[in-house]
Amino acid sequence: MEDQYHSLSGDSEGGYREKGSKFFAYAYPAISEEEVKERLSELKKQHHSARHYCYAFVLKPKEGQEETYRASDDGEPPHSAGDPILGQIRSYQLLDALVVVVRYFGGTKLGVAGLIHAYKTAATDALANSSIVEKYIEQIINIEFDYAATSSVMKIIDQHSLTILDQSFTENSYYQLSVRLRNYEAALADFSELDQVKVKH
Repeated sequence: MEDQYHSLSGDSEGGYREKGSKFFAYAYPAISEEEVKERLSELKKQHHSARHYCYAFVLKPKEGQEETYRASDDGEPPHSAGDPILGQIRSYQLLDALVVVVRYFGGTKLGVAGLIHAYKTAATDALANSSIVEKYIEQIINIEFDYAATSSVMKIIDQHSLTILDQSFTENSYYQLSVRLRNYEAALADFSELDQVKVKH
């Protein structure tokens, strides 16, 4: 199962100018729609006198679902801004990525073709200035186990390259583990075979 994807390691900026209009482009890593809203809110404060805040984002699929994406023209003619921005995110094959292009109107209309070119070029500039990294889609496994099973549990953790996100030790031991999607079913099966381990859902 394919569980690798590309994303942005940090924020980057770009821009474009055409007939007096200025297009400021910003590329961000983003893992949720709430984060997208926060970024947009920040930019609207920063560029409070701008005319349009057009954007697109693509979020990686959650368990059993398709990826989430959106493109907004924010008052520009339909498909003249959001779609060209989204197209650039797609061309870089990015997930968990947001690109916002802020436009200051320069007094001269650019026409739909001109707008498409401007938003595409600004978005491309921001992404060209970004640092792209390879990441993995991961799942969470929660287990509870007897102390006596610790060595067996650690062996499975090492075998499937699991990451311990959280742990607690009371009467029983508890681990919250992160696992690459491709190793999820195998790790789950191995834990389920141990009598002293309970997989918590």
